[in-house]
Amino acid sequence: MLKILFTPIKINRMELKNRIVMPAMHYLSSWEGMVLPHHGDYFVERAKGGAALIIIGGCTVDETSGAINMLSVRDDKFIPGLAGLARAVQAHGAKIAAQLYHAGRYSHALLMGGRQSVSSSPLRSRFTGETPRELSTPEIQQVQRNYALAAARVQRAGFDAVEVIASAGYLISQFLSPIVNRRKDEYGGDFEHRMRFGLEVVAEIRREVGPHFPIIVRVAGNEFMEGGLANEEARLFSQALEKAGVDMINVTGGWHETRVPQITMGVPRGGFAYLARGIKQAVRIPVMACNRINDPVLADQILRDGQADLIGFARGLIADPELPQKAREGRFDEINYCIACNQGCFDPIFEGKPQTCLVNARAGAEGRLTLEPASPKKRVMVIGGGPAGMEAARVAALRGHQVSLYEKSETLGGQLPLAAAPPGRAEFTAFVRYLEGQMKKRNVAVHLRTEASLRHVEMEKPDALILATGAEPSVPDIKGVHRPNVVLAWDVLSGKADTGKEVVVIGGGAVGLETALLLARKGTIDADTLYFLMFYQAEPFETLQSLLYRGVKKITVLEMLTRVGQDIGRSTRWTILQDLSRLGVRTLTKARATEITDRGVTIEREGREERIPGDTVVLATGARPVLSLYEKTKDRVKEIHVIGDAKSPRKALEAVAEGLAVGRTI
Repeated sequence: MLKILFTPIKINRMELKNRIVMPAMHYLSSWEGMVLPHHGDYFVERAKGGAALIIIGGCTVDETSGAINMLSVRDDKFIPGLAGLARAVQAHGAKIAAQLYHAGRYSHALLMGGRQSVSSSPLRSRFTGETPRELSTPEIQQVQRNYALAAARVQRAGFDAVEVIASAGYLISQFLSPIVNRRKDEYGGDFEHRMRFGLEVVAEIRREVGPHFPIIVRVAGNEFMEGGLANEEARLFSQALEKAGVDMINVTGGWHETRVPQITMGVPRGGFAYLARGIKQAVRIPVMACNRINDPVLADQILRDGQADLIGFARGLIADPELPQKAREGRFDEINYCIACNQGCFDPIFEGKPQTCLVNARAGAEGRLTLEPASPKKRVMVIGGGPAGMEAARVAALRGHQVSLYEKSETLGGQLPLAAAPPGRAEFTAFVRYLEGQMKKRNVAVHLRTEASLRHVEMEKPDALILATGAEPSVPDIKGVHRPNVVLAWDVLSGKADTGKEVVVIGGGAVGLETALLLARKGTIDADTLYFLMFYQAEPFETLQSLLYRGVKKITVLEMLTRVGQDIGRSTRWTILQDLSRLGVRTLTKARATEITDRGVTIEREGREERIPGDTVVLATGARPVLSLYEKTKDRVKEIHVIGDAKSPRKALEAVAEGLAVGRTI
């Protein structure tokens, strides 16, 4: 079935056993740049799982290139730790590379010991809110030398290759792009001169490491920035890199400031493979495609179509380190696919916290969160088939316990199917399918359509009881809240409740905004229809935009706080707000609903009373734990655990982590 993905390929003299690469991602789990034991645990698990090449980093090249809690290669003192990591990864058949990183004006002074960031030009960064210092020509030469010395340390540490990041709006991008580079000297002006800094970095590295040590460069196939570079310029830059001695191009897209989503759930799987295709058509060296490729079947198709030579599985290998091995053996139903939620891998990074993963709570803590065989083996009863309950059941059964799971509804998944209902959020269902498959594989006795009671607990006589009974919608104390025109957001998302043409959503958190998105898309054209109309030029572009952005409903969202979506992660929130704006959804903040009538909602806002018209009112006002069974069972079972929303309504990230914690310690 997979024809190319598991064939070997050579990068200079480095031979990879397959085409699967784990690109560099920020982990923010170092201490003053040092490799720590958990790094070995993390990367070795991916090497064991079958990845051919693992790229660690970003690794800072000097004191101004990144945060103090990032890995570093700026000094010889880092070589011993890097060498140990390289040997550990290579022992399991994988090659290892290090990404050389300089953020330029994307660096925060606070995270660099108070040092001011540097860049091609002194233009304020919207990403950090800080203004960098312009590098002088002698300083440019020193930075280039720092790159080369860092590459030499990587080579001396026994690594198989080195990568230079020239994308994402980091320092090399800041020289390359006219958005930031306003210099008048030999490093500014036309495109040829703006390429000079990056090309000289590569030339310095090549002189330092010799002709046979592989050099990879990560480029932006399109900056997706107004006034920025597109694929045509990326092709020219890649051609120049090839002439300068680069052995492979790793293609990504966008800057951190771009308004085109790059990695969120709404991006189609493989949606940016065309960027790699454009560059592959311009160079002879191998090209890697990245971004939202989490499926080995899709990856193989991209290779078969000639769009790329290798595939970057970044978050896919965080979610499931064994993805390559499972794919090679045809065990696709056992793959724990990345769902691109960003709750564990990207959102914490923006807060300066280490990386983890919603669907794989062990990610980043493999050495600490080990799964040992259970002793003694117990009868474990789990009540609740949401993500917390299923993860607890999976892990407990994996360790050898005899597990039964009770779920009152007809299907498993808890609130995950609701989370998957809004447009662009369907990936959540992949995690449900994985957990359902694990229930069967681990011989968990699943009882659907069974609302567990004290009688069931007494019949089961469990040694350990896990209550993962979830939450239910919270209904606010508002006059008229029980009128016939009032429905729950959960019922709208599940398809149980319909709405009229003019809808008021009370509650501007994640549930409220995603419900508004679902409703606002009613009546808009779908992707297949858009393709048909564009292919046959059936409608003018302006008409197609109107059909995309305007549905059949008028939506208003009310939020008491000063901002909507405060419970949504930073990497996703802006995309949801942008989509709401394009779809014409009105959001009102500092708005307190005081009465619901058959004509809409009366609110108090900044000391004034307003009436918001609507024929349907949707309640998205939070949730409360369902925990009635705890009081009935707490004295009947010696060991009892409460996890997930039954403990406190939060995100699925916390629910799965608690399921793992209970399952591995029970």
